[in-house]
Amino acid sequence: MKKVLITGANKGIGLETAKQLLQKEFYVYLGSRDLNKGKEAIEKLKQEGLINVEVIQLDVTDENSVRAAREEIDKKTDSLDILINNAGINGGSPYTALESSSDQFMAAFNTNVFGVARVTKAFIDLLQKSPEPRIVNVSTSVGSLSLQSNPSWPAYDFAKYAVYGASKAALNMYTIQLAYELRETNFKVNAVCPGYTSTDFTFQNGGDVEVAGSRIVKYALIDKDGPTGKFFSEETNPETGEIPW
Repeated sequence: MKKVLITGANKGIGLETAKQLLQKEFYVYLGSRDLNKGKEAIEKLKQEGLINVEVIQLDVTDENSVRAAREEIDKKTDSLDILINNAGINGGSPYTALESSSDQFMAAFNTNVFGVARVTKAFIDLLQKSPEPRIVNVSTSVGSLSLQSNPSWPAYDFAKYAVYGASKAALNMYTIQLAYELRETNFKVNAVCPGYTSTDFTFQNGGDVEVAGSRIVKYALIDKDGPTGKFFSEETNPETGEIPW
């Protein structure tokens, strides 16, 4: 049975992604900063008959928590097939570049960028033991420099979230660098925007979480001929999915 670790998976898109991979007969390590909330999420899944899942306490902003999560998973498996770096925060308001505080930037980067780097580094050797390892970094079209600077982009005048956008742009660069370093291996590493989705993150505005989850799952399951080092947003580009950095 293939195994996947998903960070920030106790609710929203992360939980839906876990659900869909469980339905595809994966074993899921459900990363949750709050262990009790993770246990509640597990119970919901098990009530649906999805039993191959367990919660892992994982705060991506805490080096000790990441290390402990690795030690816990070490007791259970000697390899990992997929890592989905889903945990993220929007940085909070105010959202503008001139009004946002340095603390907002620090918090967002700690979760959205440094957290991804922490977790990826901690689990990379387990992934290397998989014949077809996959890494999906959950990003957003809001982090595209090309789109943000293009007045013709439909979201040009309202998708201006300086803290969140800057952190996700940095995550995108990390994705490019990681994919490059792993280019001569069987890894596939991509940044995926699940789209504007109705969750707590968006105050229940946006599209269906099932669609968002399916977009992440699609790139987590790409075959050996699939893309790597790319940025996808099927909401932005329904034809090919790929969007500019």
